[in-house]
Amino acid sequence: MTKRRRRFGAEFKLKVALEAVEGLKRLNELSGEHGLHPNQVGSSKRKLLDGGAAVVSDSSARQLRGQETPHAELYEQIGRLRMELEWLKKRLPGTVEANRAMIEHGHSEVSVRRQCELIGLNRSSLSGYGDLGICSSLK
Repeated sequence: MTKRRRRFGAEFKLKVALEAVEGLKRLNELSGEHGLHPNQVGSSKRKLLDGGAAVVSDSSARQLRGQETPHAELYEQIGRLRMELEWLKKRLPGTVEANRAMIEHGHSEVSVRRQCELIGLNRSSLSGYGDLGICSSLK
């Protein structure tokens, strides 16, 4: 039978690390008391000592807040663009011929494939390879 791996939460790790920093007990005593390996206790202690300054400094909190804002704005923009794209697809002309006429074959930034995706048109329904300028290269 395999032994199930235990997982410890952040609060427990912090508690053990604080006890290790206090130095009232040896790492071996703490590890036996909490059922951990001494390396785990030492690792928690090191992380607390190395990152302790970041916990109490205001600048790290500001940096975290500054990093979260652009992500939220970007996700909001993605959602808005998706909604606008769906709205546009509903308003497009219903005929395949009208959708075909909207495709710009020589566009420098948006490929024919992507244009077809945006319009909701099957690329295979375009009227042959002659429209794409591929025939001359295949001969």
